[in-house]
Order: sequence, then structure tokens, then C-alpha cells
Amino acid sequence: GEISLAHNGILFLDEFTEFRRESIEALRQPLEHNNVSISRVQQSITFPASFLLVAALNPCPCGYLGDKTRTCHCSKMQINKYLGKISGPLLDRIDLQVPINALPFQELQLDAQDPISTTSLYEGVLKAREIQKERFKQNTKYNNALQSHEIEKFCIPTSQGQKLLKKIFERLNLSMRGYHKIIKIARTIADIHQDEQIDTPHIQEAALYRSLDQHIEMQKNI
Repeated sequence: GEISLAHNGILFLDEFTEFRRESIEALRQPLEHNNVSISRVQQSITFPASFLLVAALNPCPCGYLGDKTRTCHCSKMQINKYLGKISGPLLDRIDLQVPINALPFQELQLDAQDPISTTSLYEGVLKAREIQKERFKQNTKYNNALQSHEIEKFCIPTSQGQKLLKKIFERLNLSMRGYHKIIKIARTIADIHQDEQIDTPHIQEAALYRSLDQHIEMQKNI
């Protein structure tokens, strides 16, 4: 119900890993196909469900894993169980994974003087949208909606960028879907900077937005 009500809007799920695993997994179909199907004994009904998923969660049960000032007391087993509610296939469907750390007081003061304003960021996004409209023309698509064969046409990295993509793919054990996510995000970053080609800086930044992939992979190797 909430998924369908969020059609053409935002579905925000706080404390993401506190939801039941089957509820979390139910997001996979609508995130992939922009609709949700409900099957009963006598009939099946499909509802539109094109939404932007925003989910928030702690890095571990106590919330202090990676904190610079407080110590995490969770065991590896507790952390793996906590993060295990998020399956690889679902994680692949989440484009941006961004860690938000607590800031000390002095950094809060610096942020208040940050020359990068919301307005300038917004203007960059608008320019990127115009670039994409011109690129796809009659298809009226944005980068996030590109299919596999379209990625090969519109998201061609430089030779150095391709080498970096290979390293990231192998290091994070990415699926093909996760690989395509990084390429599409890099394409968008290049558009924001109004760069025609996807190069290593764009791919490096896109890879930073797969922090949960990296966090889970790191826990496996501890």
C-alpha cells in the first residue's frame, strides 16, 4: 500500500534494517519495474509504483561502527546479522549509498561558511537534466532509466576510466546491475560538470557512492 501511494513521489524508510526481511525484499520488483503486483487466489492486481526510495540505517546495531569519538561494541556476527537483512539483489537496486558521520563542533562552523550553496548545486542539476534531454531527444529519458544496450551507446568511458571500472568491479564483487549503476552515476556526474566523456574522476566519485557495498565487503574480510 505505501509503495503504491508513493507513486511519482518519495518513499522514505527510516531504520531500514528494522523492517522484516520479506518486507524489504518486496521492494525489489517495484524498484525494477515501477509497479507492484498483488496476487490472491482469484485475481492478481498491478498498481503503478514509480518512486524514489530513500532509506536510512545505522552501520551496526549500536550505531557507532566507524565513529571517530565513540567505540562500537558489536561483534562481527551481530553486524553481519544486522546488515544481512539487505540482500545483494536489493542493494544493487539502490543507486546512491552515502555515509553520514557525526561532525565535531568546529566542522559545523566551517560548514556554515561553505561557499557551495544549495542554489549552485540545483543549477548544476538543472543543466545536467537539459543535457540529458538533448542527448536522448525523442526518448525523453534520463540516465537512471537507461537499459543495458543504451548504456553501451551513451556511457562510454575513456580507456583509463575503463581500467578503473574493472578494478572497482573486481574489488567490490559487483553484479552486472551494480556495474551498470556506477556507469550511469558517473555519466550523471560528468553531465553535472558538463563533460562530454566519462573519465576517471567521474568514476572515482561514483564508486564513493557505493559505500554500503564497500562496508559489507569489508566486514566479510575482517
